[in-house]
Amino acid sequence: MKELRIVFMGTPQFAIPSLEKIFHSEHKLVGIVTQPDRPRGRGQNLLPQPVKRFAIDHHIEPILQPLSLKDEYFIADLRKLEADLFVVVAFRILPDVVFDMAPKGSINLHPSLLPNYRGAAPINWAIIKGEKITGVTIIYIRKEIDAGNIILQKKEPLHEDDTAGTLHDRLSKVGADLLMKAIDNIAENKVQTYSQNPELVTKAPKLTAEMTHLNFDQPALNVKNWIHGLSPFPGAYGIHNGSQIKFYRASIIDKDYKNGIPGSVNRINKNQLWINCNPGIISILELQLEGRRKLKIEEFLRGYKIKENDYFV
Repeated sequence: MKELRIVFMGTPQFAIPSLEKIFHSEHKLVGIVTQPDRPRGRGQNLLPQPVKRFAIDHHIEPILQPLSLKDEYFIADLRKLEADLFVVVAFRILPDVVFDMAPKGSINLHPSLLPNYRGAAPINWAIIKGEKITGVTIIYIRKEIDAGNIILQKKEPLHEDDTAGTLHDRLSKVGADLLMKAIDNIAENKVQTYSQNPELVTKAPKLTAEMTHLNFDQPALNVKNWIHGLSPFPGAYGIHNGSQIKFYRASIIDKDYKNGIPGSVNRINKNQLWINCNPGIISILELQLEGRRKLKIEEFLRGYKIKENDYFV
């Protein structure tokens, strides 16, 4: 198999399993492109994000952090690396001048079964929409976002207790394995691609602050899916007696119960908080009072008072 010279482009933790696979492969990492350092923590210090941290720890050079992917000096530095292939995982939208540069093309790992859930938040939306199956897709990058020809796909079942966080971690590992297979196939000239069906496209738009305010006036399954789909970040919340409370995990007690006002407390004791939906009842398992740490329900209720027939709005 021919050794490929690869430039890896990515920033967050999701990209690390893929970067690690390439680092330990027969191929050569000739450069890293990642986001500029951002202020983080209470001191707002400029700290490297996960991909840069990995590159530093493993002595991968150079590390390019352009403010603009169209910057002429960045483009010149990228050309000097003489990469065969650009590999993109959880990064920015590449301009034509970049994704057309490498002779073997530019490929992207997307955490959905394209053309389903094109967009910025496919993991969240798969859970919010109650999907039973999701997966990962490796595509060639082209100008239209997430619309390139498919190289490989792999399905992954969603579990009843999955949150966006647990699914994120699982898909990052499943995706890394599939990405490595795609890279090897490209090296051996064994790639067979197929185009996406435009009639099957669904969208996964960026999450907004307005989406995080939980609406209990919907079926219990929908409420639970919203909670899990926004967990751990950005978190779905309700307001109780003027206090914002984020919910991170929930279970369904009853799908059909119709006698309670949506958002009202159906049952409360030292380790249970049930809330009425329309229809149904959910049980809150993990939550967080604004400004405090995340707690299991029994810990939370030891320090915060909720009464039966209270409301979350």
